[in-house]
Order: sequence, then structure tokens, then C-alpha cells
Amino acid sequence: MQPQAGGHPEVLRVAVIGAGANARARHIPGLQALPGVRVTAVCNRSAESGRAIADAFAIPRVETDPLALLRDPDIDAVCIATWPYRHHPYTLAALAAGKHVLCEARMAMNAAEARDMLAAAEARPDRVAQLVPAPYDLRWWRTVRRLLAERALGPLREVHATMLGGATLDPAAPAHWREREDYSGYNTLSLGILAETIERWLGPTERVLADATTFTAARTDPETGRSRALAIPDSIGVFARMPDGTRVTYRVSAVTVGARDANGISLYGVDASLHLAFVDDTLTLVPRRGAPQPLAPDSGTDAAWTVERDFVASIRDGRPVELTSFVDGLRYMRFTEAVWRSWHEASAIDLADI
Repeated sequence: MQPQAGGHPEVLRVAVIGAGANARARHIPGLQALPGVRVTAVCNRSAESGRAIADAFAIPRVETDPLALLRDPDIDAVCIATWPYRHHPYTLAALAAGKHVLCEARMAMNAAEARDMLAAAEARPDRVAQLVPAPYDLRWWRTVRRLLAERALGPLREVHATMLGGATLDPAAPAHWREREDYSGYNTLSLGILAETIERWLGPTERVLADATTFTAARTDPETGRSRALAIPDSIGVFARMPDGTRVTYRVSAVTVGARDANGISLYGVDASLHLAFVDDTLTLVPRRGAPQPLAPDSGTDAAWTVERDFVASIRDGRPVELTSFVDGLRYMRFTEAVWRSWHEASAIDLADI
């Protein structure tokens, strides 16, 4: 960071690598809204798209070589918002060059890459390494953890996580990057995001048993116009076990238009259940004997999105990263890889083996 003329606060100079939908909707405007933060450069998949984004957000520099930004001493921090296949190399290069790193969700392609990224972050304790968090519980995670600590549900028995939709039903639709193993690795639909949320509440998963299907096995590659085989499932179910014996059931599908089941996460205890509904971002406690009770977030925690503000605060104030640390990212990448192995090996997988 460099002091401005006239004794103004230091300016944090940030480069954005990969300016997809989330970067344009969240990261760039979120960073630009913070005092003393300047988004000084952008690098996208083409010079033309980079220039369009720079013009839209008044970013002074367009770069075509990400490594040039990572080597530049005039860049203090980078937002890596590419697809997962570039998270590992760019994060390692950025941390080695002494940059703070905000990396988009789906931490890596697999657990081995995630371990490398965590090791690189631990080797630079003077730099902030943060992942964009799963967004489903941003207003609620502290409230849920408090209720669990207070044993408001009694002993926990089951957790049901549901995410149903119809995004891949049309076989004529072109291949999306999330359907491509070469771009996404072992990441499957929104499964890792759900696991990140549940593990934020309950801690690490112990064991998984999974089955999946890829109903549309090939699609047209929009870049080449040729048919491309797809390996990532568009429907997956997982039975998971937590260390305390709690059972977690994941149902995730992109072939279920008009699903009547509500997307969300439900926790079932002996004394009560707790339901987070994604459609309206509500949390409801249902006692075993009593009427449902709509809840409000605990005081001071009703903030739906503070990712960029938290990143900058950690850089300036040394505040520990809460959402989401590389330690937590490795945890959900181990889960994601265990699910993939379980599906392919048709057997239960202990996460201790990942």
C-alpha cells in the first residue's frame, strides 16, 4: 500500500483477474465502494472483454497476462475470480509475490491443489488469504451456531440439504464451464457450497457415500462448436456422517424443474428442528411440541454480503479471516473429492483418507 499525497490514508491497489458475473456484480463494485481502495487493473479471458469491463467500471489498466499483474510491485492485492482451474496457479504465484489474495469460491480443482494453496498461505502469514464464502447463510451462521451451542434443538439426529433446479434439462444447451471437469475439477453443482455451509455449523464431515448420474453426457462446446463429453453429474445424492453420528443427506439436481421441495437446509434434533429456506432467506425454529417460530438474526449479524469489506479489514487491521479461510476451503474440497471418489468407486469414503 502506498500513502497518497497530502497525508491521506494509504491506498490499497487491487487487481482483478477474471471478471465474470460475480466479479462484476459483487467484487469490483464492492471494492470500489470502500474508502482508500482502488481497483487499478483488470485481466479477463480476452483483451476485448477486459477493455469492456475496464470501461464499465473506470478501471485504468487492462492486462492480458495475469502473471504480469502478479509480478507488479504496484499491485498490493488480487481478486482471483476465474474458473476453478486457475485458482491454484494464480494463488500460489500471488502469495509468492507478496500479494494479498481474495479467491473465488470452489477453492480448487481437488484436495491436493487446496493443500498447496493452504501451504502457500501459511508460508506467508503476513498476507491475507481469503475465499469467497458460500452465500446461503451469511445472515444466519452465527445464529445457527449459537442455537447449536445452546442445544436448542437437543441432540442432533439428521440434516437434510436440498438444492433442486432445472438448469441442465435442455440437451441442446451449450456446455457450461461448471459441467466441464477440465474447468471445475471435482466440484459438482452446488454440492461443495452446501457442504461448506453445513460444516461451518457442525464441523468436518467424517464419511460419505454417494451416487450420481450425468443425464446429458455430451454438449456443444461454445468455443469450438464441437461436441464435448461431460463427466460432471447433473444429479447427485450423498449420505454423510458427522463425527458425533449426525446423518446428513444431500439432494442436489439440475434436472428437476417444478420441484415442490423447498431448497434449503433443515436440522432435526430430538427437541426441535431448524429450517433455513433459501428462497426467502428465512430461519424457522420448530419445537417438537409447539408452533413454528420465525427467527431474526442475532443482534449485529444481519449482513447479507460483506466479503470485500472483510477482506480489506483483514489486510488493514489484521482481523482473522472468518468467511472463508483456506483451512475451511480445504475442508470442503476434501468433502467434494470424497464424494467424487465414492461415486466412482461405489463405496463409502472416509475423509481421513483424502
